[in-house]
Amino acid sequence: MNFSMKKTLLCKVSFFNLAKLIHIKYFHAMKYIIHLLFFALISFAMPVQAQSDKAVNEVKALLHSQTEDWNKGDIETFMEGYWKSEKLQFIGSRGVTYGWQQTLENYKKGYPDKATMGQLSFDLIDVTRQSRNVVSVTGKFMLKREKMDDASGHFLLIVKKIKGKWLIIADHTS
Repeated sequence: MNFSMKKTLLCKVSFFNLAKLIHIKYFHAMKYIIHLLFFALISFAMPVQAQSDKAVNEVKALLHSQTEDWNKGDIETFMEGYWKSEKLQFIGSRGVTYGWQQTLENYKKGYPDKATMGQLSFDLIDVTRQSRNVVSVTGKFMLKREKMDDASGHFLLIVKKIKGKWLIIADHTS
């Protein structure tokens, strides 16, 4: 084997080792980057889930407070869970009502006393965060009354966070 052949063989072996070394380093770098991206995605997803759980729990707390207010016979305090705006929508058996004040008047007309109001309870079927500031609630309501027939039905609420407070902006109850 002459010098030229040895030099060519040595270059080929060195080049092969160098390529192998680069491939190994590239593979480890890519593996590191993939792991880093995976953990970054998990880290960003966890706070969103925590925020979602917090929003859902806050909306459930609002509905719990409303139930307590209703069962005390306090429609005015019950209505504090609704958006105090002319854009509030309430859809019931009589059609669409717009506005907080009109909704309050309709409640007072339909439930003139505590006996008519009865005892309210909810079965929440679905509470879902739709966006950063909006939660939808689907459920069933039951009114247990002593001197008249019980009432029940289903509802869909759109609840929005306005000025740091969760408020019902649309209520479809039937």
